[in-house]
Amino acid sequence: MPQLAVPKNEIVAKYARAPKDTGSPEVQIAILTARISHLTEHLKLAKKDHAARRGLQIMVGRRSSMLRYLLRTHRQKYLDTIAALGLRR
Repeated sequence: MPQLAVPKNEIVAKYARAPKDTGSPEVQIAILTARISHLTEHLKLAKKDHAARRGLQIMVGRRSSMLRYLLRTHRQKYLDTIAALGLRR
C-alpha cells in the first residue's frame, strides 16, 4: 500500500475510542478518508490509471456505507466525525 500523508497509527490514535482501537467506525472512516485523499492526488497526475480510479470508487462507497451506519446508530458521533474530517453532508 502506498504511503499516506499522515501515518496510520497517528490517525488511529486521534480517532480511537480506546487505546489500540482500530475497528470502530470512526477510525475506519478516518483511515479511508486519508487513503481517498491520497489516491485522489495520485489520479490528478495519472489520469489514465483506471484500476486506481475503480479502487477509489470502491473506497468511497465503503466510507459512505460506514457513514450511513454511524448516522443510523450514533448520530452525535456521526456529526463529530464529519466535522473533524471536514466531510460534506
